[in-house]
Amino acid sequence: MSTIPEKPSRISVEERLFSLVLALIATEIGLSKSEILSTVQGYRQRYAVGGDNASLERQFERDKDDIRELGIPLETVEPPDDPGSNHHLRYRIPKGLYELPADVSFSADELMLLKLAATVWREGSLSGESRRALTKLNSLGVDSTDPVLGYSPTLRVRDASFEPLSKAMDRGQIVAFHYLKPGEGAPRRRRVAPQAVVLHEGRWHLFGTDQESQATRTFLLSRIVGPVTNVPGATFVPDGEGKGQEALAELDALWRANLAEITVEPGSDAGVRLSKRQALEPGLLAGESMVALHYTDLNILADELAGYGPEVLVRSPVALRAAVLSRLVGVRDAHTDPAQEGTA
Repeated sequence: MSTIPEKPSRISVEERLFSLVLALIATEIGLSKSEILSTVQGYRQRYAVGGDNASLERQFERDKDDIRELGIPLETVEPPDDPGSNHHLRYRIPKGLYELPADVSFSADELMLLKLAATVWREGSLSGESRRALTKLNSLGVDSTDPVLGYSPTLRVRDASFEPLSKAMDRGQIVAFHYLKPGEGAPRRRRVAPQAVVLHEGRWHLFGTDQESQATRTFLLSRIVGPVTNVPGATFVPDGEGKGQEALAELDALWRANLAEITVEPGSDAGVRLSKRQALEPGLLAGESMVALHYTDLNILADELAGYGPEVLVRSPVALRAAVLSRLVGVRDAHTDPAQEGTA
């Protein structure tokens, strides 16, 4: 009678890693690879007795790397009667090395906050990191049932390019992507050595070396069109630490150098929102309806201001005023019926 493997069920990555950690902590002598694949939740559902389990073994190798990245001391034990053999290796997690130091403890509230911080990033391209963080917290015995977890915020990294750029940066891999600059009719292919991905003014930016100009450039992730791909055989040696700070310093300098003066309608939505970002003291402005704003990207600010419609009037710079007017005219034209033009 042949053994038919279970129909694969949906087992999440964090659940499989959590089950693996628990299994390896629970054993004193360790578990062999075949024992892990045939018994641990997340593997056994796809394990074929006497069949081809090559893909499952590769999954296990990746999971071992993920566990070690968490700082969990995964040990490999050689059989005493067959030293040097990889066929009968056993795996375990020594309890003594994985336990928290005796002088470290967390209150119930602290445990709740740790778990809340990990679950905040449960969607988007950072979900892999959040899964690993949750796995480590759960395997430490964290089981917070505080009702505040039911109200945890959900933050999304909307830019699909975030994860591939981060991976390429870690591996020293040059990437290619299509980038659409404001005012250009079509995106242009760029080849970049990514140095840092930073968050500035609520938007993600890529700081890297453009391969055509051999100069550093900053790219808005939201303007990357389509997938980010690795350039085959093209690698680079990272310049070292501090690139993130360098990128933020450049963006801060640009932000401080750009100043817009805007008239807002008192008491309006624009007046309330924009006044919170006031760059100058009220006494330095012409009146209560004037707002001065620092900005990094003229086109992003123009998009925002155009959304307020008649509640705002741009005084300076002229380029920002023209950009806002262009957007408003575009909206008007898009909602004008050509058949009714010229009629009373």
